[in-house]
Amino acid sequence: MPGRLVAYLDSIKARDPAPRSRWEVLLYPGVWSVFYHRIAHALFRQRLFFLARLVNHWSRMVTGNDIHPGAVIGRNLFIDHGWTVIGETAVIGDNVTLYQHVTLGGTNPVNGIGGKRHPTLLDGAVLGSGAQVLGPVTVGEGAKVGANAVVTRDVPAGATMIGIPAKPMLVDAAETQRFTPYGTPCCDQFDPASQRLEIMRCEIERLSGKIEELIRERDDARSKLSRAAPDRESA
Repeated sequence: MPGRLVAYLDSIKARDPAPRSRWEVLLYPGVWSVFYHRIAHALFRQRLFFLARLVNHWSRMVTGNDIHPGAVIGRNLFIDHGWTVIGETAVIGDNVTLYQHVTLGGTNPVNGIGGKRHPTLLDGAVLGSGAQVLGPVTVGEGAKVGANAVVTRDVPAGATMIGIPAKPMLVDAAETQRFTPYGTPCCDQFDPASQRLEIMRCEIERLSGKIEELIRERDDARSKLSRAAPDRESA
């Protein structure tokens, strides 16, 4: 196998524990989607639009993934499973991971003159199952988009986004450097509801401490007044 293909297959094995050999990875529909897209994109750049679309439609039929021939895709794209849609003006960097049912969609319906309508995914981005990234937004380097999240604004590098519309989760620095399957941390530490409860608990403790401090100050003031009262009577 050529060295570049071997490196590509190894990059997929590093992100997927299922395959036991490179030959298994070669059967993945996502691998064939990228292969057919390389052909379609080359035809598209030569302005052979019908032939490019023909390859695209064949690829969609046999792999389940629909990648517009105009999309620009970097090295080592891993589409895990299928039913992914990538629009015409999408740009994908190196070592990006997309799980099933991801959409890189456009928000401008103008035909042919819409300009940049689809997202840009920078190197190392991970998009979980069902994630929808809509419009000419940028998903930063190493960012993660959780399952079924809907992204309509730029995502900072290293951020983890969840929800509709997608909002950043609070994660520690070590977690941002780690590859997260499906782009979604699954432990309770990163559960948004648990995070909100923890923030509320900390705020209650802070307010309780402030109230205790005010009560002590009040009791001290009363004690001083009670001691001062006999002195005024004797005077």
